[in-house]
Amino acid sequence: MEILAIIPARGGSKGLPRKNVLPLAGHPLIAWSVAAAVQCPAITRTIVSTDDAEIGQEATRYGAQMPFVRPAQFAQDLSTDLEVFQHALRWLADQEGYVPDLVVQLRPTSPLRRMADLEACIARMQVVEVADSLRIITEAPATPYKMWTLPDGEEGEMSPLLSLQGVAEPYNEPRQQLPKVYWQIGLLDVIRPAAILGGSMSGNTILPYLVPSHDAIDIDEIESFAKAERILAEFPGRYITPIIPKTRK
Repeated sequence: MEILAIIPARGGSKGLPRKNVLPLAGHPLIAWSVAAAVQCPAITRTIVSTDDAEIGQEATRYGAQMPFVRPAQFAQDLSTDLEVFQHALRWLADQEGYVPDLVVQLRPTSPLRRMADLEACIARMQVVEVADSLRIITEAPATPYKMWTLPDGEEGEMSPLLSLQGVAEPYNEPRQQLPKVYWQIGLLDVIRPAAILGGSMSGNTILPYLVPSHDAIDIDEIESFAKAERILAEFPGRYITPIIPKTRK
């Protein structure tokens, strides 16, 4: 089975400028996602989609391919994952005749990955053929049943975000009495190309894969770099660590 890892990494980060090449535990941030792909036996090809020469240089140094430069119209602040991935898949099909069976998205901002999780997610998508995608989730730190919406201008009566069948006022219930909920994180997604080319990054049938909350880190400011380094120090050997490979995928 042909499994393609795509690492989306544009150069114009606003929250933390140049974050994809900033060092995390001695390696540029982009390298942690490249490492997850090139060290995974199930992944047969790893590419980076970027508009930035330095990001591309670092990604290829750690073993990724950069078959194209991402066009500027897909590297804007409001550019979507769907645009980026559709461009990549169409370019590879048109220019190389290359069509993968599965696509693995590895966002650079979620660098703390375990090989066992990566392999398990891919294997599950190989087995459950009706699934369009798989997403990583973790238990939500706050319940949405105690959240509210406000009218425009933040004046007037507010409304509960969610209702709960059989419970008149879920926002007044103890948290332990409310349904357990989960939030998706950017650790990895496994997606069928047909879903992406059909106009969705997830499709209709989405499988879950649950990870502990300490794996759920999203690097978007300098404080999260420090948090990631603390976790790496606390759990040595737990996460896939970058190396500069002698041979490249």
